[in-house]
Amino acid sequence: MSMGLFTGRAFDAGYFHHLVLGGTILHGFAFFMLSLSHQDQYYQVFLTHGLLGGVACGVMYIPSLGIPSHYFHRKRALTMGIVSSGASAGAAIHPIMLNRLFHGSFGFHNGVRASAGMNLGLLLLANVLMKPRLPPKKAASIHAKAFIRDIPYVFVVFSGFLCTMGMFIPIFFLQLKVVKGGMNRTFAFYSISIMNGASVVGRLIPGFFVERFGVINLMVINTFGIIALMFCFMVVKTVAGVVCFAIFFGLFSGSVVTLMPPLLASLARDFNEIGARMGLCFTLMGFGGLVGSPIAGALLTSDYIWWRPVVFGGAVMTVGQLLMIIARFLVVHRKGTQKV
Repeated sequence: MSMGLFTGRAFDAGYFHHLVLGGTILHGFAFFMLSLSHQDQYYQVFLTHGLLGGVACGVMYIPSLGIPSHYFHRKRALTMGIVSSGASAGAAIHPIMLNRLFHGSFGFHNGVRASAGMNLGLLLLANVLMKPRLPPKKAASIHAKAFIRDIPYVFVVFSGFLCTMGMFIPIFFLQLKVVKGGMNRTFAFYSISIMNGASVVGRLIPGFFVERFGVINLMVINTFGIIALMFCFMVVKTVAGVVCFAIFFGLFSGSVVTLMPPLLASLARDFNEIGARMGLCFTLMGFGGLVGSPIAGALLTSDYIWWRPVVFGGAVMTVGQLLMIIARFLVVHRKGTQKV
C-alpha cells in the first residue's frame, strides 16, 4: 500500500500503463523466484514474496483503483466497489486453490508456478482491458503541502492510518484463535475464505447507498461496526460464533475498504489529483497495517492473552473513528449539507 506515495503521482502524470505493465512483470518474476526457494530459508521467501511481491502489488494497486474515477462521477463509489470486490473474490478462491495444489500431487514449488502462470494471464488481460480516459496533468507535481492545508483530508488520512492499524488484527489472528480454541484445523483454514467471501458483498453494497447517505456518513457507520466486532472477537469460541464473526467482519471491513477511495476522490479539487491524494493516504495506511499486527502479536504473547490485542485494536480504531467524525463535520461545514 505504501507504494502509493510514488504510484499515485505517477498515475496522475499519465504513467498508468507503465505502472501496471511493470507491476505485472515484477509480480510474475517474484512468484517464479518464490518457486525456487528452499525449505527453512526464510530470507528467500521474504525477498521474493514479501518484498518483490509486495512492491509489484503496490505498483498496480492505486492505478487500478484510480481508473474508475476517470469514467464515473455520480456512480464512482459503486464502480470502485465493483472493481475492489474482485480482490476479495480472489482472496476467497486463491488460497483454496493453493492449498489443494500444495497438499496434492503438485507440491509447493509447482503449485506456486501454476499460480504464477494463472496470475500472469489474468494481469495481461487486465493490461489490455484498462486504459485512462483523461489526459495527464501537465503540472503533475501536486505537492503534499497543498494537501496538508486541506484539514478534512489530513484528518481522513490519520484516521485511515489508525483504523488500518487495528482492522487487520482479526484478519491475521482469526485462524490462530480457531486452532487455539480447539476447533478443527480445516475449518480454521476456511474461516478466512468465509471472511473474504463476505467481503465481496461488503464491497458492493455501499455503492448503492452513497448517493442517498454520503460516502463519509457510510464510512462512519461501517467503522462503528468494525469496532463493535473487534471487541466481539475476544469472546468468539465456537464454530457458529466464528462463522458469524467472519461474515459480519467481512461485510463491514469490505465496505470500509471500498469506501476509502471514493471518499478521498470526493475531497479532491479536480480529477487530476485523485491519484496523488489516494497515494499519500494509502502510504500512511500501509505503515499502519505494517506495525499494527506485530504490536498485537507482542501483546498477545505466547500465553495467548486475547483481550490485550483486542483492546489495542479497538482503542486505535476508536481514535481513528473520532478523527473521521471531525473530518465529517468539517466537510459538512464546507459543503453546507449533511449528505457528505
